[in-house]
This record gives sequence, structure tokens and C-alpha cells, in this order.
Amino acid sequence: MNAAMLRTPLVVAIAAVSLGVSGVATADDASLEQRLAELEARIAAAEQRAEVAEQRAELAEQQAESRLSDAEVEERLAKVERQASGEEGFSFNAYARSGLLIGEDGKSAEGGPYLTPAGGLGGAVGRLGNEPDTYAEAILNYRQTYDNGAKAKYTTMLADGTTTSNDWNDDSNLNVRQVYAEFSQLPSFTGAFENASIWAGKRFDRDNFDIHWLDSDFVFLAGTGAGIYDMQFADNWKSNFSLYGRSFSEFPVSRETPGLTDDTDNLILTTNNYFGNWQWMINGMSAADNDERVLDSGESAADTGVHTMVAYHGDSFFGISEGNFKVALLHGQGLGAQVKGIGSDGNLTEDATATRLGLYGTTYLAPRWRIAPAILAETSKDRYAEDDEFQWFTFNTRLANEITQNFEMQYEASYQYMDLDQGAGGNAAKGDYTKLTIAPTFKPQIGGFWQRPEIRLFASWSDWDEELNDFSDSDAFGSEEFTGGQWTFGVQMETWF
Repeated sequence: MNAAMLRTPLVVAIAAVSLGVSGVATADDASLEQRLAELEARIAAAEQRAEVAEQRAELAEQQAESRLSDAEVEERLAKVERQASGEEGFSFNAYARSGLLIGEDGKSAEGGPYLTPAGGLGGAVGRLGNEPDTYAEAILNYRQTYDNGAKAKYTTMLADGTTTSNDWNDDSNLNVRQVYAEFSQLPSFTGAFENASIWAGKRFDRDNFDIHWLDSDFVFLAGTGAGIYDMQFADNWKSNFSLYGRSFSEFPVSRETPGLTDDTDNLILTTNNYFGNWQWMINGMSAADNDERVLDSGESAADTGVHTMVAYHGDSFFGISEGNFKVALLHGQGLGAQVKGIGSDGNLTEDATATRLGLYGTTYLAPRWRIAPAILAETSKDRYAEDDEFQWFTFNTRLANEITQNFEMQYEASYQYMDLDQGAGGNAAKGDYTKLTIAPTFKPQIGGFWQRPEIRLFASWSDWDEELNDFSDSDAFGSEEFTGGQWTFGVQMETWF
């Protein structure tokens, strides 16, 4: 109620009192004036109280409006902070490398981490000063947080690679390598699923890991499907489950009818379990009708497979010094005998077996000297034909000397031994490969193994046993003017963020 509303009944009261007073002829003037003065004082006090009440109401209204405005501002600031930190809104990640690899003759040279005869079996060698390609990945993410606390992430990844030095080429390999959605912090998930996230689409499995300076994964699981991460079954036990599909397409299915082709999907059911630093991965595979595939050896291809990996993720350099290390033992049978790229090879026989060991570590030998050794070794049997047998071993070391804030010298040594036998009617060869590289490297800021971007110059010397030149027409060895004892030179940039 405001002051104007209070004044109206007061005026009426004054008028009524005045009429009453004028009707009493016997009252004396002094008494009447005193009573009128008291009444006026009471009216003034009432009007003052009404004005104070009105001011208080206005102030309360202003305070309410002010509190609402503060809440809105805080909400907007929180959203901006989430966007700035990448927790919400659009973000962009990338990986890229591009370089020029030139031989002694001044022409583009053969190269790549898988250039040896063992490369087709996953036998990588050191990549420093050994890459002739341009490859780029662009990853677009959109993250959103909802009022109930749930979070969503949508990811698309484009990638392209080429070995030409031209600025434009007609043999682009542009691919959508990932496109998926993932939900986390779902309020309706409780118990073991409280911190779990679910996903669906095409993606690289979140828990793949690799030896970067070899360009070789320990394990690489990818395809199209769905899964759930981070189910907590005990204080020290987390698990993931997923179903991936990979396509085996356009393979011959009948010896009696040449030219008849078909395709199928390899379905991969995966469980990944973590017990502290330990990881145990189990994969089961099924590819309907893949056993109708006609292999060059005359064998039947596998239509099922199993794969397992036990790994340890260390938080020191093998317990000797600060740093980190990883070690993994992998084994597979049938379709699981491609132990690195799980489920990616449809040409494996049903009797194929393979076992691989991998390890690496990183540490500082001294304040400005860092080292990263790595070992990969694999043995497989009955892989593509009865009685074939492939064994190879790679040892690699990356060494770096940080000289200034923006310059370091990198050195790399790689050695690979291979004993390869394609079985009855196939080729066989054994021998070794060696590569040494020196690479002056520039960076915006020196800062450890994973600091990028960097621009490096390099010179590499590589040699191998002559016997390896005749093993296969599909690898680089034995090609014209590339038969061993080779020098290569070049420049390369690499970045990720």
C-alpha cells in the first residue's frame, strides 16, 4: 500500500472529525485546538510510516532484480569458462607431418617406417629421417553440458595422405576416419555405471596406445559400432565393453566360378579391464562366410578368431629413474592373428597364430639429454599358408640433446632382424636392416618428448642384407637403385595439438 492510498481515508477522517466538532457548540476552543493538533500529529506519523513502507517495497524489488541479474551473469560466465577450457563448445585438434625425402641421386627416395620385407607383417623401424609422405588429421569436436549435469561430445575426424611433393594431386585419399557421439555423467547411471560413458559411431578406440617414434601401435582397435567405458566394478577394477564392425569387401568366394565376389563384416566383441597399472584386453571375432574366401595359397580363410593382450603402464622408467614405460604381450589365433590391427586382416587362415612383445620407455639421462628405447618382436605361423613362418625383431633408440630453448640435436638408431618363410611354393629370406639418422631440430620451445611442433633437417644412412631384396615385389627393397647402403636427406615438419 503506498502513501496516496493511505492519505485518502485520513482526509475522510479529518472531515468527519471537523463536522463532529462543529456540531458541538458547548466545546471550548482550546480543547478543540489541542485535539486537532494531536490528530494532525497522528496523521503525519501515519503518512511517514506509509512512505517508509513504500521505500522498503521498492528496495526489496530492486534487490530481487539485482539477485536475478547476478545469477544470470554467473551462469553466463560459467558457460564461457567451460567453452574456454574445452569442456563445452567447439574445439579443434590436429596431427600433421610433411617432408621431403631425397636420395643420393637427387630423386625422391623410398622410405617409410614399414619399408622392410617385415613391414607387411607390422615390423616397423624408426621413422626419424625415413618418411616421404604428407599426412594430416583434422579433428572437430563439439561438447555440451546440460542442466542436469549430463555431458555430450560429438567428434568428426578427416584425414588425408599422399607421397607426392606437388601442391595439388588427383590421388587424394581423403577419408572420414571417425564420426561418433559419446555421453557421460548421466544422472540416471548409478552404482558401477555412475562414472561410465556410452558411445556409438565410427571411431578409434579410446584406449589404443603406440610407440610414436616407430609409428607403430601396440594395439589398434577401430571400426563402427558402440560401447561403454569406465564401469567401476571395484575400487581397483575398471572395465570397458564394445562391439566393432569392420568390412572385408570384394573377395573371391568360389574356385569353381572365377570372378564371383562377396563381402562380409568382421564383428569384434571386446572387453578391456584395468587393475591399477595393469590392463587385460580380450577380443572375440566372427566374420560370416569369410571361410569361403579363396586365398592365394589355396587355404581357407578364418571366419572366427580370438585375441588377448596383457599390458603394464609404468609411471617411471622401468623403476630406474623418472619417466614412463609400457610393456605388452599380445597373442592371437585365426582372425585374431593380426595382433596389432585387431580384426583388420581377412586373409588369415583358421590355423594362424601370432605372438608379439612390445615395450618402450622415456627418461632423461641428464638435464639436457633424453632417451627413448623401444623393442618390438613377433613370431607367427600358418599365417597365410600352411607351414609359413615369420619372425622379426626391431630395436630402436631415439636420443636428443637440448642445446638451446629452440634447438636440439636428435639421433636415432634402428636395427631389425627378420627370418621370413612363406611356406611351400613361396619365397624365404633372412637378414637384417640398419638405419642411423642425425636430425638438427628447431622448436618454438624445448620441452621433452611430446613437445611439438618441430622442424627438422636430417641425414640417414641405411643398409640391409642383399638376400632381402628378392623376397617380395611389394616392398621397397630391390627396387632400382635401392638395394642397400643408401644415404637419404631431407627436411620435415611435425605437429600435433
